[in-house]
Parts: sequence; C-alpha cells; structure tokens
Amino acid sequence: MKRNHVEKRSVLITGASSGIGKECALLLASHGFQVFAGVRSMEDAAALTSAGRGSLVPVMIDVTIPASIEATVQSVRAALSTDASFAIVNNAGVTVAGPLEVLPIEALRQQFEVNVIGQVAVTQAFLPLLRSRKGRIVIMGSVLGRISPPLVAPYSAAKFALEAITDSLALELRKWGIRVVLLEPGNIATPIWEKSKNRVLVMLDALDPERRELYREARADIERIAGAFSRGGIASAYVARAVVRALTAGSPRTRYRVGLDSKLLSTFSPLVPDRLRYWITRRVLSLK
Repeated sequence: MKRNHVEKRSVLITGASSGIGKECALLLASHGFQVFAGVRSMEDAAALTSAGRGSLVPVMIDVTIPASIEATVQSVRAALSTDASFAIVNNAGVTVAGPLEVLPIEALRQQFEVNVIGQVAVTQAFLPLLRSRKGRIVIMGSVLGRISPPLVAPYSAAKFALEAITDSLALELRKWGIRVVLLEPGNIATPIWEKSKNRVLVMLDALDPERRELYREARADIERIAGAFSRGGIASAYVARAVVRALTAGSPRTRYRVGLDSKLLSTFSPLVPDRLRYWITRRVLSLK
C-alpha cells in the first residue's frame, strides 16, 4: 500500500466516545498518529485515555454548537505539531428511525443536525487548517446511503446527503490538495440499532389509539429490522482499518466500501428495477 511520506500525522475524530469512532481513535493512535478524539463528557474522555496508547488527546466537542466547534479548532491548533499533517474524520452521528407518518419532526431535524449539518460545520471550521497542510477529510457514510429500507428513512436520508456532500467537496477542494474520502460500511456489529429500536417502540406506544392500531405491525417490523441489522455484522475494527488506509495511502480512493454486503449492494442495487429491489428488501428483512 502506498503511503505518503509525512513522518508526523495528526487527526481529529468526532464521535469518538464509543463504537466506530472509538475504534478509529485507538487504532490511529497505535499507528503513531497524534489523535484528537472528540467526546462529549469527562467520563468518556477518561475511559478513552485509559484504553488508548500513543498520542491520544480527548477534546470536548458538540458538532451542533458553533462555539464548541470553534473552541475545538483553537485547542487543536494550539496543540498541533508544526510539521505534522492534519486530517479530520467526520464520524459523529445519531440514529433516528420510525414510520415517517408519525415520526416527530424534531427527531428528523436532530438526525440532519448531527449527521449532516454538524459534519459540514466541523469541516468548514477546520478548512483553513486543512488547506495549510493539504489535509484529508474522511466522512463516515453507510451502505444505507445507497439503499433505504422501511422504517429507517431518516438515517438513510442523512447518509444519502453525505454522498452528495462528498462529491461536491471532493471537486471543490481538490485544487488545494485536500482529498475527500467517503466510507461506506455495511452491517457493523454495534448496539446502535438495538437502542434505536427501543426509541421507536416508545414512540409507537405514545401514539393515539387510531394510529397505534394502524402501525401495530410496525412493532414487529422494527424488531425484525433491528435483529437483521444486529446479526452477522462485522467488527468495527474493519472500519477503523479502512480509515487508516484512507489517511495513509499516497492516493486514496474516493470511496471505501467496508464489508461484503456493502460491496454487493453498492454494485447490484443500481442495476435492479425498483419493484424487484423492494421485494428483495422485504424478503431479506422478513417483512410482510
């Protein structure tokens, strides 16, 4: 694998408290990166520090608060080695699911505020630093940015948006030597879908009697979907290794598809007629 010839590398990772973000932070630190790991609590910062080795510095950041982002820019700039490269990994995100008819609009806004607008806000804030060092931007997408199963439209829509943002950013920033990479993981073994399922069930229970009856089968459907997404997922370490490749390759790809399901769905989904794709989706997820 080709690698760039920078001895010192630095990276900011948002959403590093747990899951894929934490795995990325720990792996990059073990590879000699100076890692600024974005967390939202002192407890998460302490846990990350105790688990890590190498140069790993927790930074408090909320990607939905401009003042928090600006404070992170200042602290990273002050701590950054003068001769180090710099990159950001936009990983912070939440998972919102549920039938669109009854989904609270505030929940939909939160999905986009964190997963889309927050990523753009962080990128904007760090672009002067990235430009001065010909840095890299890694965006955490998903195979669900290419297909959208039922009941997960908010999450898929946000990931679809990141596909468009990646393409535009890659073209807009290329003249300054800033490379933009999108990761498209498939099914990853994390607890996010179990947590999301529980939130959907609470939401369905709070509906008025008429709509609760209309969406009675949705309870079983979300159980099946969460179960399907939770079973057989690959370890988040595979995603972390793809992030390392994206940050160290001399000429990184524009997209890294992680997992066999991501590669297959990305290849064949555009070739299948919509109605057939809908039928396959429902069969795979055991939906009526």
